[in-house]
Amino acid sequence: MAGLEALYAWARAAVSRPQDALICGVHWELVRHGYRCLGAGDQPGPDERKSELLPAGWEANKEVYTLRYKSTDDAHELLLKAIMVEDSMILNVMDRRSQKVADVTLAVADYINPEHLDDFHKVYKNTEELRTRIASGIIAPLAAPAEKAKKEPEAEKKEPDLPRDYDPLRVPPRQPAGTRAPSWPSPLSPFAVGGEDLDPFGGRSGGMIVDPLRSGRPQPGIDPSSGIPGRLPPGAVPPGARFDPFGPLGAGRSGPDPDHLPPPGYDDMFM
Repeated sequence: MAGLEALYAWARAAVSRPQDALICGVHWELVRHGYRCLGAGDQPGPDERKSELLPAGWEANKEVYTLRYKSTDDAHELLLKAIMVEDSMILNVMDRRSQKVADVTLAVADYINPEHLDDFHKVYKNTEELRTRIASGIIAPLAAPAEKAKKEPEAEKKEPDLPRDYDPLRVPPRQPAGTRAPSWPSPLSPFAVGGEDLDPFGGRSGGMIVDPLRSGRPQPGIDPSSGIPGRLPPGAVPPGARFDPFGPLGAGRSGPDPDHLPPPGYDDMFM
């Protein structure tokens, strides 16, 4: 515990009990992890400064030690209370900014030799265990979320939302390279029928066959390449192809088609 020797030599005159020596060790571990002591007691005093040393009066109460700390980057402000319960010390630490609380219970005899309080080289024992207990029981639980986020890998990007009818096995409609979809006239125009036949150069790829989907009658927006429910699956008709839906479009068409009725007297041989 480098640096603790100098601290203990400075505080030696105030160390009269084993718990005093243990507080020195706990204090130095907080200093090692980037905290500086502001003072003793629950409330701040005038002209407080961050210090690696223990404040005046830190050992006044041998049953409850109260110390305040602040991190070097001012992100954390800790209130430490070390309470003696028989031969054990309960460390209760609260971060006043995040309101997080951590506590550790230490058996004083596990880390301090009470008969060697005047000799730094003999007073402490199991120092590595003490460091581990402080780091895992106080430092880690009170770590700032921002500091943890820096160490965590970036969250994976969310996959884009897919439509409900998405089928990964469906072959998407394709168009030959270097071509573009034909420029259809508006299906709502009554003069659109046969307009392609008036183009002598055939630039609009017309013909004498009327496209039933573009006949001039107002029709709901239908894309044959997306399929017809109950008749054709999506992708069965290439984009831009002329397509006869071989049946009435739309659902719920009332009554039979007039073309389906026989002419009057069709079975009269004399007519």
